Order: sequence, then C-alpha cells, then structure tokens
Amino acid sequence: MVLHSPAIRSKIEQLWDKFWSGGIANPLTAIEQITYLIFMKRLDELDLKNKADAEFTGEEYKSKFAGKFTIPGTDIKVDKQTLRWSNFKHMQAEEMLSHVQQKVLPFLKQLNGDESPFTHHMKDAVIMIPKPSLLTEAISTIDDIFLEIEKDSKQGGQMFQDIQGDVYEMLLSEIASAGKNGQFRTPRHIIKLMAELVEPQLGNAVCDPACGTGGFLLGAYQYMVTQLDKNKSKIKPDEDGFKRNSVSSLLTKKVSKILNDSLYGYDFDVTMVRLGLMNLMMHGIDNPHIDYKDTLSKSFTEQNKYQIVMANPPFTGNLDKGDINENLHLKTTKTELLFVENIYNLLKIGGTAGVIVPQGVLFGSGNAFVEARKLLIEKCELKAVVTMPSGVFKPYAGVSTAILVFTKGGETEKVWFYNMESDGYSLDDKRTKQDGYGDLQDIVDQFKGRNGKKKNDRKAKCFFVDKKEIIKEGYDLSMSKYKEDVYEEVEYEKPTVILKKLKEKEKEIMRELEELEGMIK
Repeated sequence: MVLHSPAIRSKIEQLWDKFWSGGIANPLTAIEQITYLIFMKRLDELDLKNKADAEFTGEEYKSKFAGKFTIPGTDIKVDKQTLRWSNFKHMQAEEMLSHVQQKVLPFLKQLNGDESPFTHHMKDAVIMIPKPSLLTEAISTIDDIFLEIEKDSKQGGQMFQDIQGDVYEMLLSEIASAGKNGQFRTPRHIIKLMAELVEPQLGNAVCDPACGTGGFLLGAYQYMVTQLDKNKSKIKPDEDGFKRNSVSSLLTKKVSKILNDSLYGYDFDVTMVRLGLMNLMMHGIDNPHIDYKDTLSKSFTEQNKYQIVMANPPFTGNLDKGDINENLHLKTTKTELLFVENIYNLLKIGGTAGVIVPQGVLFGSGNAFVEARKLLIEKCELKAVVTMPSGVFKPYAGVSTAILVFTKGGETEKVWFYNMESDGYSLDDKRTKQDGYGDLQDIVDQFKGRNGKKKNDRKAKCFFVDKKEIIKEGYDLSMSKYKEDVYEEVEYEKPTVILKKLKEKEKEIMRELEELEGMIK
C-alpha cells in the first residue's frame, strides 16, 4: 500500500531526510528510532479504539494508560495519560524530548510486564534523537503519514497493514548497502501468496527461524484471522487479489489467546527482534514470541515443534563449522542449505513449510545441494516448486529465487512446478505496481486445483514431474530441466519467389543510381 501511494512515499522520504540531516546517518539506527515513535503513536490509537469498542459492546476494558507509572530507579509517579502520543505531542520541544526519553520509553519497555520477551529485548533501547527540533518534526511527519494511510485505506478498502514494515522497507531502499548480509524484507504480496500455499489454521504453531521484522508471522496471523471472519465473502480483494483482514467477529479473547500463543520467531539481530516484536504488537498481537537466537547455532535445540514454518532465510553467508548446530547433518557451511535442513527439523511430522531459496539450491551439483534436495524428495512430500523472476527482491538484490512447499513425513509421488513470470510489479528497482495481479492468483488457483488436472502439458506455465524422473536427473529441481520448449514453425517463401524479389530490388537500386548520376552531371 505505502509503496504505491505517492503521498505516503513522499512523507516517508521526508522522514528519512530529517533523520539524516538531524545527525542520525546510520540507517538501522534511524529505522529503530522511527519505529519507537510509530509504536508510541499506534499504541495510543489502538488503546483508544479498544476502549471505544468495549464501550460499544459493554465489555470491560482496562486501558494501558490507566493509573500511575513509577519511573524506574526513582519514587516519581506520573499519570499514564501523559504518556499518550496524543498528549505529549503538544508539549514544547525541549520538554517533549526529555519526557519521551525519561518517561515514555521506560513505560514502553515495561508494557508487558517484567517477564515478557518484549521487556527483555527492549531493556537496552534508548531514544537517540539528538535535538528537540528533530523530534518535533518527526512527530509531525508521522502524524501526516497516518492521516494519509487512513485516507488511503478508506479509498482502497484496506486496513492499516504493517506500516512499520513499510517504513523499514522504504528506508532500506534508500541505501546502497541494503540486503548486503542477505537481510532484506520479503514483499508482502509474496508473503500473502505463501500463506495461501501453506494454509496455517487456528491452533497451528507457526514459526519463522529468521524472522526479521516479523512479516511472515504477521502474514500467517492475518491469513488465519481472515479465515475466521464470517463476512469473508464481503471482503474486497486487495491490490494483489488477496482477501485479508486483521479483525474478525470471531476474534474472542479465547481465540485471540490461541493466536497469540501460535506465533514464534527467531533472529540473531537484536534490532530486528525489537522491530519484529513492535510490528506484531502494533497489529494487535499482545505478547508475541520473538526471541534473540541463531537457529543454526549449537545453542538452538528445538525440533519437531511446529505445524507451519514460513521463512525467507538469509542465503548469502557461510558459517564457521564449529558453530553449526549438531542436529544439522548436511556437510556444508552454506546458510541456504543449512536452513532447509533446519526447517525440516523444526517441523512436526505432517507439518508444512513454505520457504524461499535461491534458485541455485534447485540445481547445485555439490554433494550438500543434492543431499538437501534428496531430503525434500525422500523424507517429505515436496508439493511445489514455484520459480520467481530475478526482480522480485529488487532494489535489495537481483538474485533469482524459488518457493518450496513441502510437508514433513509425507511421500513425494510427483512435484508440481510453476514458472512465475510476473508478480504484478515491474521487475526493475522501482517495482511499480502493474495492472492486474501478475501470476499471483493463477498460482493459488492452479496449486489448489492441481490434483484435479487430467492434462499435464510440459510446454505450459505449470506441470507435474514424477519422482522417478527427478531421481534419474540427480534430484535436480530446476524447472528448465523438465520443461518442453515451444518452437514456432516459421514458413519461408520459395527460393524462386525470393530470387524474383531480389531482382526487382536490384532494378530499383539501379534506377535510383541512374537518377543520382543525372543529378551530378
């Protein structure tokens, strides 16, 4: 949504420029600081909305801003109402900066109690805004952004969605070093596509072992909430053709608790952990389970725990052999292969994963590449290989990728391949929205109806390949290995006709030469 709204895009660029010129040049620091401010605003808005909803339904609701807050390390108590965005934004600049640093941020840190992951990972968070004028300008711009989002959501029929993630995505697109560690955000329409392919259900434990800002967990949450909506048929498809909602008439306290306890994410970057926690909390997930862990390291021991894994793990790195988890048996240090095995280990028997890999994983000839694919074919039901064009992750990276969908413990009889040619956006650095949905909705329709297809045309955009043939080809999963090329028959004219045309052309040239010669005389 934000990426194709010129007004919102312009405001976010203004925000970035203000932080840059205000002395915060490190992009991750800027993103973190902006996220804290957006979180403060969203917390205020959600609390006011929940309070109004409770008054309307007659339910009890305890505001997060009710009562007093004791500033840590002091006996000073402040009225929590003064910690609301809508309250402190009217303060004088210098007073406001001190208020946000010394009162509002400490309040946020303890929002979920002393034992919560949020409190634990926020303990070292600080407001690093160097001058009062920058805070004033940032607050004003964020208010403007939210006004534009509200206007955009009303016109487009969409709810506020992952605003912090959009800011993060746009800020990263401003810098040349984005994605250099393999850390770049998965476009939301690709997340929505993958949720449709793996179909998480209420009660499923969902995991992302390299969660970043929590986009996949949010995608799974919104998919499940939408399935619970009695009025799902009335929801308008979004710009990518998907129906999504963040609220549902069936979202009771009990259901909300089940959903809250269903989402688990891990990342080895503490900044990403904070951003992910705040992102999910801004979307109504009160106590998300996102933790600071390297899921490929020896210290991570979880196995056979999740029904759903959705991930786009970093795939540009190599690990030190001594650091690799002992439960990972592939003889490699390549993260893209280790994550495939790690995701397999995380799944319960019968659990399903949707994972993005670089296309090199599909056809690499090294022993570890072959063994990784063999694992998917022999110990899982490898349901789908969806190849994606190289522009999907621009402007961060131009690597060609694929989505793998597999169920642990199932039996692979045949694998369904689909060649995505368009994701509904231009494949250049601008990623401009195109008319229609590209191949997104066709992929969903074809995948869900794949087993009812009688015809299997290897010249088409999608087709099946039998397991025996894949094994014969050394477990190669590149679509080009099995696709039959379409040759157009070209009819050429008879030699006598061509010769006649050449003679006529020769006469024409001679005529023009004679005319030219006459002009020279």
